[in-house]
Amino acid sequence: MKRSDLKFLVVGAGAVGGITAALLKKNGLDLEIVCKYDDYATLISDTGIDVSGVCGEFNVKIPAFASISQVKDKKDIILLATKATDMMEAAHALGPVLKWDGFLISLQNGICEEELASVAGKNRVIGCVTGWGATMESKGKLVMTSAGDFILGYPGRAGDVFLQDIAEILSCVVPVKTTDNILGHKYSKLIINSCITSLGAICGLYLGKMLMIGKVRRIFIEIVREAVAVADQMNIKIEVFGGKLDFKKFIKGKGILSEFRRHILLMVIGYKYKKLKSSSLQSLERGKPTEIDFLNGFIVRNAMLCGISVPVNTVIVNMVHQIEQKKREITLSNFDDPFFDRFI
Repeated sequence: MKRSDLKFLVVGAGAVGGITAALLKKNGLDLEIVCKYDDYATLISDTGIDVSGVCGEFNVKIPAFASISQVKDKKDIILLATKATDMMEAAHALGPVLKWDGFLISLQNGICEEELASVAGKNRVIGCVTGWGATMESKGKLVMTSAGDFILGYPGRAGDVFLQDIAEILSCVVPVKTTDNILGHKYSKLIINSCITSLGAICGLYLGKMLMIGKVRRIFIEIVREAVAVADQMNIKIEVFGGKLDFKKFIKGKGILSEFRRHILLMVIGYKYKKLKSSSLQSLERGKPTEIDFLNGFIVRNAMLCGISVPVNTVIVNMVHQIEQKKREITLSNFDDPFFDRFI
C-alpha cells in the first residue's frame, strides 16, 4: 500500500480532529476536512489552521467543507472526530463518501464501534483511543497540550498488515500502538472519563480542587468499582490506563491501608493535572449536550443487560441530564444530595 495513493477525510475540526488533520496534511497526505460552519471551512481553506504546543508551531491550509455532502470524491480512510453525540448523524452521511473497501476510524470518547459498524459495516471500522491532550483557543488556533499516543485496533478481531500500515501513517501525529483488545483500551478510557469528566460537569471544579475533596474521591472510587463489575460481566479485559493505572488493582483491598492508598493516588493525579477542566463541563458552558450517555450511560445500560446494579453511575447520568435540561445548576452542592450521604 502506497500512502500517496490513499485519500483521507477528517470529519470534525475541533482540537483533536483539527490537529490530527493539520499534522497529516503537513506530512504530505491527500487529505480534506469537514467542519460544521461555512466561515470556519473558509478560514481553514484560505488562512489555515495555526497549531502550537508540544507538537511545535506551524500553519497549514487544508481543503475544508462545511458539510459532508460537499465532499466530491470517495475516501479510503475517514477519521471521525466529532463528539459522540454527533457521531451517528455523520456516519449515515458518510455512506456515499467512503470507498467500498475503505475504513472508518472512530476517535470518539466512549465505546461507539458497534453503532458505527451498524452503518459502515462490521469489518470497516477501526477503533482508536486518543491518549493526548488538545484544546481550541479559538477557531483555527489549536494547541496540543500534552504528548501521548493513539491506540488502534479492529473491534472483535486481530490486527493485520493493513492496520500496521495505517498506524505508521498516523505516527506523524503521535506515536501509534496497535492492539487486539481495542475494547479493553476504550473501556479503560471510558472509566477515567466517567469519573473525571462527569464529576467535573456536576460540580464545575477543575480536577485539582475536585480531587482535594474526600467525598468526591470516594464517589470516584465507587464509579470505578461499578464499572469494573460491569466489565467482568461483559468479559471485557480492561487494559491499564495510560500504561500506569490498573483499575482492578486500584479497587483491590478493603482495609484502611488500601483505602488510604487509593486516596493518595487520586490526590497525586489531582495535583499533576490540577488545571484539567472537564470536557463535559465545557460543553455545558457552551450550551451543548454532553457525552454522558456514551460514558457513565454505557455502564448503566450494560449493567441493566447484565442484571446488576450500578446506583452511583445511574445517579451521575441523571444529574448531568438534569443540568443539560436546566433543571439543576452546576455546583459543588450537588454532592450534598442525600444519595451521596454514605460517602461522607
